[in-house]
Amino acid sequence: MRFPFPTKLSRFLSRVRDPVKIGSGLMLAGIVVSCASAVDFFAEQFVLPTEGVRPAVYTVETKRGQSFTTHDGVTLLADIYRPVGLATTPTILVRIPLTRTKSNQMRADVIARYWAKRGYTVVIQGTRGRYGSEGNFYPLIHERADGLETLKWLQTQAWFDGRLAMWGGSAFGHTQWSVADQMSPGFFALHVHIVSTNFRRMFFPGEAFALESALYWAIRSRGVEDRTVDVRDLERGARILPLLDADDQAIGDTDFYNDWLRHKDDQEFWEAIDGRDRPQTLQAPILLLAGWYDPFLPGQLDDFEVITARAPSSVGSNSRLIIGPWGHATSIRVPGMGVGIPYRESTLEPSLPWFDFHLKVRADRLTMPRVRLFVMGENRWRDEQEWPLARTVYTPYYFHSAGHANTAEGDGRLEGEAPNEDQAPDRYAYDPLDPVPTRGGAMLGDRSGIMTQNDIESRNDVLVYSTTALTKPLEVTGPLHAVLYVGTDVPSTDFTVKLVDVHPDGLAYNVCDGILRRRYSHSVGRGEEPTAIKVELGPTSHLFLAGHRMRVEVSSSNFPRFDRNLNSGEDPSLAIKTQVAYQVLVHQGTHLSHIVLPIIPR
Repeated sequence: MRFPFPTKLSRFLSRVRDPVKIGSGLMLAGIVVSCASAVDFFAEQFVLPTEGVRPAVYTVETKRGQSFTTHDGVTLLADIYRPVGLATTPTILVRIPLTRTKSNQMRADVIARYWAKRGYTVVIQGTRGRYGSEGNFYPLIHERADGLETLKWLQTQAWFDGRLAMWGGSAFGHTQWSVADQMSPGFFALHVHIVSTNFRRMFFPGEAFALESALYWAIRSRGVEDRTVDVRDLERGARILPLLDADDQAIGDTDFYNDWLRHKDDQEFWEAIDGRDRPQTLQAPILLLAGWYDPFLPGQLDDFEVITARAPSSVGSNSRLIIGPWGHATSIRVPGMGVGIPYRESTLEPSLPWFDFHLKVRADRLTMPRVRLFVMGENRWRDEQEWPLARTVYTPYYFHSAGHANTAEGDGRLEGEAPNEDQAPDRYAYDPLDPVPTRGGAMLGDRSGIMTQNDIESRNDVLVYSTTALTKPLEVTGPLHAVLYVGTDVPSTDFTVKLVDVHPDGLAYNVCDGILRRRYSHSVGRGEEPTAIKVELGPTSHLFLAGHRMRVEVSSSNFPRFDRNLNSGEDPSLAIKTQVAYQVLVHQGTHLSHIVLPIIPR
């Protein structure tokens, strides 16, 4: 988890060994400035947004270390930023699950003062075991109870006028969802980024384990303070079997990592994190900000659909959705753009008009579109009225080959017409000791996003199906899935599907992908019927330009984004014995393997 902080200032601070010394030691134009003045100066110079933002009119008073004690004796600390001259104000609450480092405090100051200078009281509170608060840190579990007690504490403060909002992404966003059903004090608005109400789905997409994301979280958050993740630690841990020992090798035994694995099918465990029916019990309009390469995206879009369909009408009709070209709290490079759209500025930019409108600070009409999405390939923003788009035409594209679709040099084709002749099935061997390596995708950490897939497509255990060069642009916007007719000779295995954009220069970039893990009772190789499976690839918005080709890759691993299925049928968290799986993909007769694309007419 990273503190959502503007990119320009992040780059500056990365070059400063001790950001606090900026305030007391920096000479600018011959003037020694105070710490607060330094924060304000650098915020004004480096922090977006600036265009169209109403003026800052208040000086800010900061009181650090304000506290209360929970029912079980844990003291939670908060910094409170107040606009001088206002007896009571609306309040923005941000609960931080990060270590109180000097740089994190500087970042909190920048964001809190941005709102406080415009008439809000801002409360930056450490969650249990983080940012100065007492207690043992264990992510996600204590946020409901501690959040409810924080709301009661707010009501006792003389400056609190009853108007309340929250802000933040990832674990910051989870602190919002944990109490979003509360009516006393009632929320006026929430601003949630890159997180959903379904953590179980994020950790176990398609029933596989999101290994790199889980290890990344464990490395970053284990112990009493956050740490920088070294990719060497990730790779060392990912290779270890059994899975329950991967954390030990990566960083050390981590209680929450082990619990995620052990409680895979424990509904009560996940309900303690995710709650029950939180989107439809939401009590205030919510602004959801999501990224096309964020692992929480599918769940976040499910949340939005439930909110708009089943939350109270005043909530659903006033909630909004933004989906941009981002990973998890990261900016990504989109082919054809050069420089990507900064993630951190984008989390802050809509916050002020969103809060101003819903907390009745200004009488302006909210002009924010219902849905705003970034169409990749075309690389532009577009406003919409719903998700998924009502004009979507769900269109199958079928796999063709003469049984030799292995590698990009094989005979695999992707066509809008189904095969009308007998076609030999495609076959490959999946060896868990030599898995297909991950190249980008939706996961936590710096290795997410868009990357070339060409080296993967040279492997014999990857089936590749491509269209001819498109004669006109084709837009794919919405949720995708593939229907595969498969066989295997092992009791349990995985199938993966990836949608790829092949540019005229031959470079192939990942658009979206998915995985399905399940058990099998028979094999096509024994003359039996293939098994029909459905692999969810997640949502995207991508314009395949004229001259480009659409491509689908089918395989059985994407490692370490997902853990390896060892093919033994044993408990994946404990298994160490591997065996090679001989996989079959059928695309003839009544068994027409295909991908279903959400095509947007143009």
